Amino acid sequence: MEQKQNFTVIGKGKPIDDAQLKVTGRKQYVADMKLPQMLYGKILFSSVAHGKIKSIDTSQAEKYPGVHAVATYLNTTDKTYNSAKRFIEQQVLCNEKIFSDTVRFVGDRIAAVAAESESIAEAALKLIKVEYEPLPVITDIESAIKEDAYPIHPGGNIAARMEVKCGDVETAFENSDYVIEGKYTTPAIHHTAIEPHAVIADWDAQDKLTVYSCNQNCFAFRVILSDIFGLSYNKIRVVSPAIGGAFGGKLEVTIEPVAAVLSQMCGRPVKIVLTRKETMMATRVRHGSLNLVRTGFDKDGRIRAMEFTIYTNTGAYASSAMNVAGALTHKVFMAYKIPDMKITAIPVYTNTEISGAMRGYGSPQVYFGMQRQINEIARILKKDPAEIQRLNMVDPDSLNPVSNTPLGNPRAKDCLEKALKLASYPEALQRQQESKKQNGRYVRGVGIALGVHGNNCFGAHRDNTSPMLRMNEDGSCLLYTGSHDMGTDTVGMQKQIISEILGITWDKIGVITSDTDACLWHIGDYSSRGTFVVGAAARLVAEKMKKELQKEVAGLLNASPEDISFGENLAWSEKQPEQKVSLKEVMIYCQSVSHRELCIHETYEAVRGACSYGVHIAEIEADKETGQVKILEYTAVHDVGFIINPLMIEAQLEGAIQMGLGYAISEEMTWDKNGNPFPLVLKKYGVLRADQMPPKINTGFIADKGGEPGGPYGAKALGECPIVPAGPAVVNAICNALDIDLRDLPATPDRVLEALKNKR
Repeated sequence: MEQKQNFTVIGKGKPIDDAQLKVTGRKQYVADMKLPQMLYGKILFSSVAHGKIKSIDTSQAEKYPGVHAVATYLNTTDKTYNSAKRFIEQQVLCNEKIFSDTVRFVGDRIAAVAAESESIAEAALKLIKVEYEPLPVITDIESAIKEDAYPIHPGGNIAARMEVKCGDVETAFENSDYVIEGKYTTPAIHHTAIEPHAVIADWDAQDKLTVYSCNQNCFAFRVILSDIFGLSYNKIRVVSPAIGGAFGGKLEVTIEPVAAVLSQMCGRPVKIVLTRKETMMATRVRHGSLNLVRTGFDKDGRIRAMEFTIYTNTGAYASSAMNVAGALTHKVFMAYKIPDMKITAIPVYTNTEISGAMRGYGSPQVYFGMQRQINEIARILKKDPAEIQRLNMVDPDSLNPVSNTPLGNPRAKDCLEKALKLASYPEALQRQQESKKQNGRYVRGVGIALGVHGNNCFGAHRDNTSPMLRMNEDGSCLLYTGSHDMGTDTVGMQKQIISEILGITWDKIGVITSDTDACLWHIGDYSSRGTFVVGAAARLVAEKMKKELQKEVAGLLNASPEDISFGENLAWSEKQPEQKVSLKEVMIYCQSVSHRELCIHETYEAVRGACSYGVHIAEIEADKETGQVKILEYTAVHDVGFIINPLMIEAQLEGAIQMGLGYAISEEMTWDKNGNPFPLVLKKYGVLRADQMPPKINTGFIADKGGEPGGPYGAKALGECPIVPAGPAVVNAICNALDIDLRDLPATPDRVLEALKNKR
């Protein structure tokens, strides 16, 4: 299906659904909420990276005026859990507790206080005295995997080992004209969502726990809270009122159990809002990685074999260690026509902040090494990197070499050709060559990278969502959806689809979202499944509602149901288009004559996987004396199948470019030998400012090549994919400019200078 122009709602640019609330400051986030008799909680975080608590004295804090409860490992449950668990029956490694007698990173939870005000709670925290027995501190992957390394958890520091392969890698390497190897590293980074983590827990007198939390997975949070406290699901309600940015950082349980246990102790609601420092230190970061990559290729540039051994730093606890490692092991098979491949992923414990989901979910880590080696192949063969990419990229009819199943409709090559055109690639290459000939202080470089990301959880676990649509008697409707809008306008996208199908105007579609007591089960919002799965589910439930409405209109107009059409809150028969009735009249007829209500719910299951593709081209200027890099022009083209909201998708891509470029050149969380994190303020963290963005950004989409099978109108995701190629595109440009081999992110001035030094 080509991008059609005869739709009335979809395919048209619209502001995000809650834009007016946000720009007027009337959007209610958890931090804005206040419940009757609410108390305020603060958490005491560990100042040591690894140690056994020898003693903890809370007596003075308990006596402090205005304090209602002090919680520690001594007076709360010692139930272990996994903060990334998703299903009631899921078997996962559980080694985290609300509070423990052993701390494993700076930022681990020691105690918490509930008080009449936040300032009282903060004052009481300072009165808690803790004595530690120090334990060995390990902050990096290579130290953690040594045979004699101190075990952070029983059983050692390797959390798991996963392997996926196709073909015969060793034979393919033996038959290759060239084989190259390299070690590549990527850093832990902070999500930098505008909204810090916040929660209100209300454990009432009837033993009902209600949790208001800015999270991405209410139903999974209910599972975990049930595991911890032993409550049945009807006794737990989890609501996500609003999310001020997440990027994966709010997919896993963090401070929710702390607020819940304080509320249980006090018998009153308790609110906890983390500071920026606390959010950076004690919630989640992206997994840092060490990736050993080997590639075999022939003289013509065709890749015969690739092998990856990637270690991911999962931090102090398991959390999503296996989820991220499992996801990245499958994503490398979707990019190129390589018959023989093997990947081994090994998540490793360290005494650093817990690593969790972040935009890209393992792809940015593993694709950095892959794309660096694609560029290296071009350098060795003295060929254009675009030629190597084009030769090896998957075709629309390519198969997944592991499962031997179709990839859908991958349009990587179309992305490449459009990106080359938008970037004026031949001219950019010419500028690179001319600047290198001048041998001056400043030199230009051009880099290309391919990124791939999935669109759902098919093949990993079930991927269901269950929207419900209810008509009101005035012709308006309500959508009940378990999906969470994280600023990606998932809600608006569903409304556009419903409006298109039912002819109900935007202002007459209400939405109830992300509430475990009000909405049907939803797997959560991650894995770029919003458009491909949630959008398809919205289309299904709207089509079912349309059939029911057609029956009622047919009865009212004495017409055939199949002849009924809708638009602008009206209905008519195509055989008598002049005779129109309002949806209000239809619903009155439905209630008074047919004596029924119209409420449709559907469970939609993703029945196949899908991948989004993107090609990025960076043109940079490097300063040989300082190592500073300026990104002069940046081009990003993505295969999205079909565009439901052009305004939204353009903004989302530009925002993703900003995030990806920060990962490429400036953002990084580090820990010293004692496990102290740095930085803990945004001013020093390295998020790109507006004046550091490229002066020219070119964006484009492939949305006219038949669409993605199974997607709503052929649409598929953009969300996470643009993060994947950003880092290698920029680093490839730097390496092409300076003729260096840079293998570590971010490409800071110090690292650039070090690579120049090694070159000399």
